[in-house]
Amino acid sequence: MRRKAQVLPEPVGARSGRAGDGPLLRVLIAGDSSAAGVGVATQDHALSGQIVARLARDFTVEWRLEATTGHTTRVTLGCLQQAQKPVDVAVTALGVNDVTRGRTRAQFVAHQRALLAHLTGPLQARCVVVSGVPQMARFPALPQPLAWVLGQQAARLDTGLHALTREFPQAHHLSHDLPDDPSLAATDGYHPGARLYDLWAGQIVQVIRDQLRARS
Repeated sequence: MRRKAQVLPEPVGARSGRAGDGPLLRVLIAGDSSAAGVGVATQDHALSGQIVARLARDFTVEWRLEATTGHTTRVTLGCLQQAQKPVDVAVTALGVNDVTRGRTRAQFVAHQRALLAHLTGPLQARCVVVSGVPQMARFPALPQPLAWVLGQQAARLDTGLHALTREFPQAHHLSHDLPDDPSLAATDGYHPGARLYDLWAGQIVQVIRDQLRARS
């Protein structure tokens, strides 16, 4: 699969900026290739661009994207520990690379616990949207029985992640409750396409609004 897979680049565009008008909201988006927006051509159509565009309707959004193809939870934590700038909201998208690199549920949960502790501690995030581990059994690019095997492991890791978020009052686990429609995937059959990023971003922003409203 690795030898035959179509390799898509990360989209072009800004990875930090300021947008909108209203109360200041500092937003961090961190994770792997899905957080980086692989599957679309520009960051405007990727997860970060879709989130910022929605939030900018009501806030002055000061945002940054810390995401790279291939990053696991542990690697992402290491990158974030080098930049200690506080945020109000953090969004994470991780798990696929932890699955493909054979992380056990215990290892994954330990790395995620350290990540959440860093986001809610030194980075001071008062709202963290933790995207669930994608349902890899649905990835069009994966043949059977590989799709089933990876899907089972992804589900195990996500169960552990869901339970972990209950330890952090600032965190909300967002299940990947998105349409099972292969046409929503990018051309590689592995990453989201523009429409799927749009749907995902809409769910994330709804959680952010709900969490901020509850804490106001």
